[in-house]
Amino acid sequence: MKVAALFSGGKDSTYAVYLAQQRGWDVAKLITMVPTHGESHMFHVPNINLCGLLAEAMGIPHAAFPTDGEEERELGDLEKALSGLNVQGIVSGAIASDYQHARIDRLCHGLGMASFSPLWRWKQEAVLADIVEAGFRVMIVGVYADGMGKEWLGRVLDPGSLKDLAELAGRNRMNVSGEGGEFETLVLDGPNFCRRLEISESKTQWGGGRGELIVNKAGLADK
Repeated sequence: MKVAALFSGGKDSTYAVYLAQQRGWDVAKLITMVPTHGESHMFHVPNINLCGLLAEAMGIPHAAFPTDGEEERELGDLEKALSGLNVQGIVSGAIASDYQHARIDRLCHGLGMASFSPLWRWKQEAVLADIVEAGFRVMIVGVYADGMGKEWLGRVLDPGSLKDLAELAGRNRMNVSGEGGEFETLVLDGPNFCRRLEISESKTQWGGGRGELIVNKAGLADK
């Protein structure tokens, strides 16, 4: 099956691409929606400019499209991006967001495409564990939840950080996978990467109990 994938450079969309490839599907293109005003109801924002490099690291063609980030109108922007693609379906990384999942399903139905969300309704802790066990190197680059301090920025997901996230989720009733916008991630490497992302310059922005690690300079390095 020939598909395109919605791609943000974060853990969920990257892992969804990997699972599609594991099924033997041809992931023919990665599609990135770029919010022009820095905010979005549906789409990932931090370090979205690195998606082209990550697509190159995976050896998959990539296209980026602007969206103004306004609720519902951004769905029209996505429809324009997907129209005319010579694929049978669209892959997305939604885990538990009914808001995102329902809108993508409806849009794909209108375009005559199948909608695939291979992570949909998985237990969130299991998703994180599977991503780490599969060999993905995932860094937290955005923190927006109570209980997650500045020290989380730049932290890589591993068994220790997964345990800490589970404890935080238990205390603060947050989504342990970040599906509710509690945190955002950037994938640096994975089993379907031919090369890895290497960050050479970054800065931390922090204020009001939330913040982001902004990558100013990065490139691809041999594995």
